[in-house]
Amino acid sequence: MGITLLDLQRKKRSGEKITMLTAYDEPMARMIDEAGIDMVLVGDSVGMVILGYSSTVPVTMEEMLHHTKAVRRGIRHAFLVGDLPFMSYQASKEEAIRNAGRFIKEAGCDAVKLEGGEEMADKVQGIVRAGIPVLGHIGLTPQSISKLSGYRVQGRDLASAKKLLRDASALEEAGAFGVVLECIPYQLAKAITERTSLITIGIGAGPHCDGQVLVIHDILGLFEKFVPRFVKVYAHLAPQIREAIKQFKDEVESGIFPDYKHAFSMEEGEWKRLLEDIT
Repeated sequence: MGITLLDLQRKKRSGEKITMLTAYDEPMARMIDEAGIDMVLVGDSVGMVILGYSSTVPVTMEEMLHHTKAVRRGIRHAFLVGDLPFMSYQASKEEAIRNAGRFIKEAGCDAVKLEGGEEMADKVQGIVRAGIPVLGHIGLTPQSISKLSGYRVQGRDLASAKKLLRDASALEEAGAFGVVLECIPYQLAKAITERTSLITIGIGAGPHCDGQVLVIHDILGLFEKFVPRFVKVYAHLAPQIREAIKQFKDEVESGIFPDYKHAFSMEEGEWKRLLEDIT
């Protein structure tokens, strides 16, 4: 049996750290799952990492469901969370419930994630009452990047820090099981972790959260447009991939590849009979 919400809550209570990574396709999801990662997020970051958009805003529900279904096929044990894309839940509670339900029914998710705190509490409550676990997301919320005036650390002054504390409390009261804390001071993340029952998943929020999430392409050195300060790169695969592609090009052009080890053959007798038939 895979990891359940009860397993994650038990880890919070016991102080065991929770691990979470993004995935956007079946092969990567399978490797993440085999490594024993607790949670997998199919993030709307797929728009920037895979689809070539300049932000997460253009990502559609159909794109998210397409990638989430692929990831589901690669997962046997991890807890799978689907990311509700921009304008799939903001307009109304009914639309939020309907689209959250699609992630569960069509893509096989265990939970959904959405951005926002106090202003999204009614949507969270509606989704939870429909029987769908919700992971919140506050701090730096990429879908609101225009409103936030860019990718900046949030909650550094008293007023914004108090707002984030209210956001976390509102999500807890609305029934969310956890919250992603993105790009906020570690002291604030520690306070939210200690003062709420929410499972806190940090990304640029310091070491005191219940768990941590990063984008798989970031930790593998595959996304080179920019590397946020909070990312630790565990492997630099992009240069190796470029070298492999270049080597393939050179070997094809020079006639080295393919050689007979990478080719198929006919039985000699069959080949002779074929030659006789066509001559």
